[in-house]
Amino acid sequence: MAILLKEGDKAPNFKAINEKGELVSLSDFKGKKLVLYFYPKDDTPGCTAEACDLRDNYQSFLAKGYEVLGVSPDGVTKHQKFIKKHELPFSLLADEDNAVAIAYGTWGEKSMYGKKYMGILRTTFVINEKGKIEKVIEKVDTKNHTAQLI
Repeated sequence: MAILLKEGDKAPNFKAINEKGELVSLSDFKGKKLVLYFYPKDDTPGCTAEACDLRDNYQSFLAKGYEVLGVSPDGVTKHQKFIKKHELPFSLLADEDNAVAIAYGTWGEKSMYGKKYMGILRTTFVINEKGKIEKVIEKVDTKNHTAQLI
């Protein structure tokens, strides 16, 4: 399954719980720019590299007017541990039913060691102040993700 959303599309609204148990939706970011990144799993090598790259460059995002928000199928407790362990300054959404990933087309078939399974297709969306998608990154360089965005 390919990402169906493209630059210029209206970003789908979403509602999910963050690591603090708060309900977060796209409308919370109205009038702001948002980096919304989808990743498979907390505390795995690629996902940790991606989160830490975004963490290390977080002030650059803020300076350019961007908020950062991560989304994965992991639950609130795992997100809390991941944030604490790596001192992440941004929120992570618990998309345990994959509703947000499905809305953004990032839930699809993957393959590892010849086995096919369903999972998160690592993708990042840059959403502007009007809720339109400015950029879609499907081939994420986990160690240099900020360079792909800025």
